[in-house]
Amino acid sequence: QLREEVRRAAAATIASGVGPGERVAVWAPNGHRWVVAALGALAAGAVLVPVNTRYKGEEAAWLLERSGARLLLVANGFLGHDYLAMLDRAGRLPALRRTVVLTDDENWNEFLESGEAVPAGVLDARTAAVGPDDISDMLFTSGTTGRPKGALTAHAQNVRAAGAWSSRAGLRPEDRYLVVNPLFHTFGWKAGVIACLTRGATMVLQQVFDADETLRLVGRERITVLPGPPTVYTSLLDHPDRAAHDLSSLRVAVTGAAVVPVALVERMQAELCPEVLTAYGLTESCGMVSMCTAEDSPETIARTAGRAVDGIELAVADPSGRHLGPGEPGEIVVRGYNVMRGYHDDPAATAEALDADGWLHTGDVGHLDEQGNLTITDRLKDMFVVGGFNVYPAEVEQLLARHPGISEAAVVGVPDARMGEVGRAYVTPRPGADVDPDEVVAFVRARLANFKVPREVVVLDRLPRNAAGKVVKNGLRTA
Repeated sequence: QLREEVRRAAAATIASGVGPGERVAVWAPNGHRWVVAALGALAAGAVLVPVNTRYKGEEAAWLLERSGARLLLVANGFLGHDYLAMLDRAGRLPALRRTVVLTDDENWNEFLESGEAVPAGVLDARTAAVGPDDISDMLFTSGTTGRPKGALTAHAQNVRAAGAWSSRAGLRPEDRYLVVNPLFHTFGWKAGVIACLTRGATMVLQQVFDADETLRLVGRERITVLPGPPTVYTSLLDHPDRAAHDLSSLRVAVTGAAVVPVALVERMQAELCPEVLTAYGLTESCGMVSMCTAEDSPETIARTAGRAVDGIELAVADPSGRHLGPGEPGEIVVRGYNVMRGYHDDPAATAEALDADGWLHTGDVGHLDEQGNLTITDRLKDMFVVGGFNVYPAEVEQLLARHPGISEAAVVGVPDARMGEVGRAYVTPRPGADVDPDEVVAFVRARLANFKVPREVVVLDRLPRNAAGKVVKNGLRTA
């Protein structure tokens, strides 16, 4: 049934004028049509470009323009946002040929019906021409410059990485997998949709995480597998009505996407489900680097992100690139089939991330033990993670610098019991300006996705700097 739906979507993609290797963007929350549209794009030989549903018009328009998307499939009205109006205000999308509204049944059906003009032989030939080394998707990840970069990965990479994740997680055909991770994120798309397809497991898609609805779905759908960032489990464990729901079907929970508190893993093991696994990955590595197994000790699972999966090399290096021994902290570097082909149309950023020997420099700090288990301790970059979403301070700082009353800004991540981390902005006022912290928060909220909005704004006379004139963020984090 899914195959036939995907074929119809693939034919409609071809009918929309999308050629092999051209980009198709999906800007929508988790749902059946997201999966059909995405797989249809891939079957038509296109490159999938998932768009974050939290993005505002300017952010999405920049990404669509940067990727050169020919076709956009959008769920208008999600969380009360008029995506089409936001895009219309942003303008500048010369490459875009067609926009399809997934939430409009008539528009979606018109799109599918347009594919009926494509002969079956043409569709079969297009699908058969897709090779394992062809680019499958372009997932955007921000960098220290604050502008997103499109990480390119191929079909074979994604399928192998999803298979490795499934093997470590023990995913079975009879499993019922609740996908709460956003499909625009590698965790939801590759460790969710693709993983389920490779194993024949049942996907239950939750549009957006809501603890009440998640608890209901686990009980009603008899969910066995529930991956997610730490904030998902914190919300479930602390929910006042948790005891009223039957969660006995849960077998496996997999978490990552942040430095996971040991106490949380221990609570999950004791109160939520028998198998809790921790993992480490990033967009540039198909979301897969290392992962624990069910056979690991509770201590290993709680305190490490496991060992590198087969076919992936994992090391810790000093600034010169020398690999370090067990227990020595350094930058986490990765090499193997899972490493991206590069950033879309950005050779400078690609060269910075991938060295001449093929090692991906992650910007994360950690150390390995004698058994090869990875412990993540910090980040070289200033990125922090809010509820599973990466926030890069440079982007927020650049926006704050455009505020009429702000002279300088520094944004850091600070611990938060529910979200893991949240943003705190330190700002200095321009001469004669009176900066209202609440107004600054509103200024950012109107222009950036909600997870990027600082929870707190602190006004200072001046920012702390070192002898080189750089802002000392470590001091701000502990202030």
